[in-house]
Amino acid sequence: MTTAMPRPAAPPRALDAPPRALDAPVPALDAPVPALRTARPDEATALAALSRPFVRSGALRERPVSLYAAHAADFLVLEAPDGTLDGCVGLRAYPANAREDGELAGVVYNFCVAANRQGSGAGAGLLRAVLVTARARSLGALFTATTGSAGLFLRHGFTPTTAHRAPRTWAQSLDPRRDARVLIRTW
Repeated sequence: MTTAMPRPAAPPRALDAPPRALDAPVPALDAPVPALRTARPDEATALAALSRPFVRSGALRERPVSLYAAHAADFLVLEAPDGTLDGCVGLRAYPANAREDGELAGVVYNFCVAANRQGSGAGAGLLRAVLVTARARSLGALFTATTGSAGLFLRHGFTPTTAHRAPRTWAQSLDPRRDARVLIRTW
């Protein structure tokens, strides 16, 4: 007689854990987990350094360290266990009178992930956190401009739009020479 033993239940996945590729290494059970949090003004130099490769490639506009310091509260950062920053994304809210339709809106900007974390789901995690934050702030629409493929944004519900629907001051700051695609996400 053979007795079948039930398989132990799989441990629950974290709600924000991205799916792993089949060939991705399995993290150790005791591996430190990166922290997602709001940036601090004293991290302005680290935010600029994280952004620098993207500025060099033309994917991001150059921003002075002083801007990162002044707007640190706009940024969500992914902090590695060793304290370095593995990713960042800015979310700036605009008042209702900044748009033609009078609705509160936000702009996602300066979105970057360190080369060693690209393809790991870090960017998707940052974008999901921005979406949650935008909804918690009652922003009716989110805008972004990208010179890249926009694949991550499109997978998270963004769709192409025109700059005239966006907050005026942000739309006027777009550099037409960059030929960026403007995207919107609404609820």
